[in-house]
Amino acid sequence: MNLAASQEARVCLGVIAGAHGVAGLVRVKSFTAAPQAIAQYGTLQDETGGQRFDLELVGAGKGVLIARIKGVKDRNAAERLKGLRLYVRRAALPEPEAEEFYQADLIGLEAQLADGTSLGKVSAVHDFGAGASLEIEDAAGKSVIVPFTAATVPQVDIAGGRLVVTLPEGLLDAPKQAERA
Repeated sequence: MNLAASQEARVCLGVIAGAHGVAGLVRVKSFTAAPQAIAQYGTLQDETGGQRFDLELVGAGKGVLIARIKGVKDRNAAERLKGLRLYVRRAALPEPEAEEFYQADLIGLEAQLADGTSLGKVSAVHDFGAGASLEIEDAAGKSVIVPFTAATVPQVDIAGGRLVVTLPEGLLDAPKQAERA
């Protein structure tokens, strides 16, 4: 992975979950470690970078922040933003601490076994609540999902554009057909 390319990348910090009230306020689901930090990165953008949004946090609700967006004056305008993902340029984020990674930096890394055998590239990072996992896609488009733990991914080299994967036993074995009684 080219470090310059990762600096131009955008990182999703949250998503607009819907309108709040009738005065144009929106509910924002923040993906930042401290939810309120989403407003500290300055102007946010849509995925293309074409639209810009200035958030002013005014409160919090069940699992969401309540925010005012400059230029959004009524509920109809707020409703039109529902589902919009909010991004910031990767270069605007502080460098992560040792053993910490931005998900955007992992996408595109070459996944290799310890002997250098290629498994493919990291195509997605998932977290469904039980911990992060990496989706690795090979050249043929086949995917495998591995837990993103120190045991399974003992080495991450962002600058070198690769990570090392120790596959859990049986992960790539073909599923056995159920025996018929």
